[in-house]
Amino acid sequence: MRKKVTFAFEQLGVTIDLDKEIGNLSVGQQQMVEIAKSFLSDLKILIMDEPTAALTERKTERLFSVIAGLKAQGVGIIYISHRMEEIFKITDCVTVMRDGLVIDTKKTKETNVDELVRKMVGRSITDYYPQKNAEIREIVFEAENLSTADFKNISFSVRSGEILGFAGLMGAGRTEVMRAIFGIDKLKSGTIKINGKSLTINNPAQAIKAGIGFLTEDRKDEGLVLDFSIKDNITLPSTKDFIHHGLFDDKTATTFVKQLSERLNVKATDEEQMVGSLSGGNQQKVVLAKWIGIAPKVLILDEPTRGVDVGAKREIYQLMNELAERGVPIIMISSDLPEILGVADRIAVMHEGKIAGFLNKKEATQENVMQLATGGK
Repeated sequence: MRKKVTFAFEQLGVTIDLDKEIGNLSVGQQQMVEIAKSFLSDLKILIMDEPTAALTERKTERLFSVIAGLKAQGVGIIYISHRMEEIFKITDCVTVMRDGLVIDTKKTKETNVDELVRKMVGRSITDYYPQKNAEIREIVFEAENLSTADFKNISFSVRSGEILGFAGLMGAGRTEVMRAIFGIDKLKSGTIKINGKSLTINNPAQAIKAGIGFLTEDRKDEGLVLDFSIKDNITLPSTKDFIHHGLFDDKTATTFVKQLSERLNVKATDEEQMVGSLSGGNQQKVVLAKWIGIAPKVLILDEPTRGVDVGAKREIYQLMNELAERGVPIIMISSDLPEILGVADRIAVMHEGKIAGFLNKKEATQENVMQLATGGK
């Protein structure tokens, strides 16, 4: 069995310790393990649901070559994805579903992105990445020489109204930097400042008190309590704001949650609905509402549109723009290169635990990002 697993990993181009517990792997590594597992049986049909959601560009390309090999062997593949470029790259025909119904099936070469998006959301979407009108002003957040075992001497700043993107290959250290800033993992050295004031952050509670919000890459295990209601999830980090004379003010909390849910267009029966019963896009909106509810001084978004549909993605981009227009600095990690190029004002590219360089909007191309991400100059 170990030989079979090793061979599957080799096919996918990944190196993972076979004896390591799954819980200690990154989300991207867990995704590769799940994909490798499916290769161990005698395949006739392989169903893949958002397989590249946690993968880097390089790992995605490796997966596509494996898919091509399986296809050549006669394996039928059902490939579920919201990433349009993937649909047009590897599929022969495409079926669009909406609200539990099949809307249309076509040969891929006989359709286009605009037509698919229109059928997916039931309307035409213009400006997939909405125009950003926020004024970029003074520096609000600063990280100076942050270091742990996973990254070294990370320094960057984010200005009021700015969206700073973080790009890099899997394992480059992007998520680890943000977890340390939020106090989940302990920093060995370095300084964090908000509005010029140095902060002591040893745990998430201190980060929240300082005004830092953090949407993690794994919403189901780290961002939400799935058997709690929408209201309970949204008010979790701001519970103290609803306690008066030792009692929880449920009426005020309900009004607060309703307003946020309407603002983010969360589709649910009411604020008491269990989060676990919501779609991926609506779950992500609940996590965003939770952090918007603390009125953050800086907001960190790790893969904010992972596993959500095209319509919900655009709503999230629009929300990010609205927050930026209000002066909130946003740090966004994304493995989706078109997304980070379309949304970020500036991009920090990481390689092997260090920032390899920064790219402004004019300099930022897929080629330039990948050159820095792979250690090029």
